[in-house]
Amino acid sequence: MAFGKWIGGALGFMTGGPLGALAGYVLGSIFDVALDGFSEDGENQSHDRAGFGSESANYREYAGNQRVDTGNRNSFLFSILVLASYIIRADGKIMHSEMEYVRNFLRGNFGSSAVQQGEQILRKLFDEQKRMDAQNPGAYENMVMQSCGQIASHLPQEQCLQLLAFLAEIARADGIVVSQEKSALYEIARAMRLSEKEVDSMLNLGEGSTHLDAAYKVLELSPDATDEEVKSAYRKMALKHHPDRVATLGEDVRKASEKKFQEINAAKDLIYKSRGL
Repeated sequence: MAFGKWIGGALGFMTGGPLGALAGYVLGSIFDVALDGFSEDGENQSHDRAGFGSESANYREYAGNQRVDTGNRNSFLFSILVLASYIIRADGKIMHSEMEYVRNFLRGNFGSSAVQQGEQILRKLFDEQKRMDAQNPGAYENMVMQSCGQIASHLPQEQCLQLLAFLAEIARADGIVVSQEKSALYEIARAMRLSEKEVDSMLNLGEGSTHLDAAYKVLELSPDATDEEVKSAYRKMALKHHPDRVATLGEDVRKASEKKFQEINAAKDLIYKSRGL
């Protein structure tokens, strides 16, 4: 069973720290031997070439001579599942509908092959959360917050923002973001050195093209902002959310960022139209 889409031979910043510990548990519980099947052997190298070669080619065409950073990509993708495991259980339960949303999220962003692999890893993380909290309540939350610090120390802000955008997409997938989910997103954002305004921006992306209040939140503005403040805010948003800035994480991540960028532009267009700009 190939889990290289989530945890490959090159582990990047996930080789140690809390993320490394969780990855070791997941791999050990899936394969009964930690890191079994993920050594730098011919099969794994072949998978890396097959899994990332086309992405590297696309990125070279898109953004120059840089290539996909497979180590940080694998760490980034595994981080999505670790943080999603915390968001999904923020209200103390795992709903069948929530898991279906996650399946659709994985399929829509990373392809059909990611669904079974991602779900299996996610369920192992739920098991670990239950085990850790039974021994020491709040232990898994502490592990997740430490993981956020590890992520922030190794990824630039724009990549952390894309990770936050994925989590917000999961939280709002059913059309309702409960208070526990929002609080969990705020916690994660603070631990990754991001702001609550950036959480609110991500949560309002879906409404920003049609609802003016949401559009202002997308641009992290209040409705009484001046025209110059609106223009300045958009320039800053365009800079920090541009798809080029996450392209080293792979073509699928870049495409998701491109969709987010389009939604930011739609929010800007709605505000500009309302002001006659």
